[in-house]
Amino acid sequence: MIQTFSSTIRRKEMDAVLTCMVDERTGPGELNARLVQAVKEMTGCDGAVAFRSAMVALAYALKALDLPAGSLVMLSALAPSWQYSAVERLGYTPLVLDVSEETGLVTAEIVAEGMKAGGRLLLLHETMGILPNVEQIAALGVPMIEDISHSVGAAVVPKEDGDSEAQGKDVQKRRLAGSFGVYAIMGLEEFDTITAGGGALLLAPRRREWSALKNVADNAPRTDMLPDINSALAFVQIKEFRRNEDIRKTIYASFQHALLGGKNRTFAREHGDGSTIWSFPVVLAGSFKDAKQYAARKNIEIRPAYEDSVIACKDEELSGTCKKAKSLFLRTALFPLYPRLGSEAVANIVKVLGTLP
Repeated sequence: MIQTFSSTIRRKEMDAVLTCMVDERTGPGELNARLVQAVKEMTGCDGAVAFRSAMVALAYALKALDLPAGSLVMLSALAPSWQYSAVERLGYTPLVLDVSEETGLVTAEIVAEGMKAGGRLLLLHETMGILPNVEQIAALGVPMIEDISHSVGAAVVPKEDGDSEAQGKDVQKRRLAGSFGVYAIMGLEEFDTITAGGGALLLAPRRREWSALKNVADNAPRTDMLPDINSALAFVQIKEFRRNEDIRKTIYASFQHALLGGKNRTFAREHGDGSTIWSFPVVLAGSFKDAKQYAARKNIEIRPAYEDSVIACKDEELSGTCKKAKSLFLRTALFPLYPRLGSEAVANIVKVLGTLP
């Protein structure tokens, strides 16, 4: 059976972790600092802190922002459920927004309506590696924390830059995911684009935000910080990111082409560097149950794309106000897409995508 998810961990990553264990450097220390430096070089952010979880990272971001207790925090109905529970636990009130059916993401118009309802902060999960029109959202003036756990490496490139080769050379005109908000969270969990087996990085894109974050993070207890054993794994993953992403993009192109003649679709996204490839979502014309049974007969496991989303946990509460999110929750499947897929497995998945009911 071809599993929906598989780790991108290779010998390099295992060697890094084993070296850390042999040297007995398992707690937060030198490798945590090396990871932070690698992230700064990769994203161009002014500063970053590596924490044990995304919820801890969010807590420090909100503390640095000095957001008043009880404030309404906007988040997508298709964002991971930890965001909803974390917002509540930290003393704020979640305001759940519906999404665009074409991308599965919030739009500037949707966020503007949330602001009218009292939303004070947007927690923007760039689901499936796809960037919404973040420039339009940022122009609304609402403080925004980007969740780039799926979208790290994605970029907004001005249309006039021309072909992809020119875009790659003109780095100054590209704005990377994570550079639009006041802070950005890069999750390092099992199924995130870059994994450390757990943890998260909190990025401050600019100096002013970094100064505020540094003030609250300098005295953080060691129990809040990412251990070196996890940092070692994430460090190598960052160094291998471009290689892994190139493989994912090649596979994605084959899968996307396979869908063209059928009645199912995937989400609209920018090509080139505009999106990061995170799994392969298919919005089904039929039922998920039928698609799952069909794929299983071909030894392919598929999973609901939003099985751990906000709306999955708050279905009854949100069904009336988040109808597009509810529809996508019921009809979107994830097909296997990861660097370790062999050519035979890719060919099998292409056949299934092309004949999917």
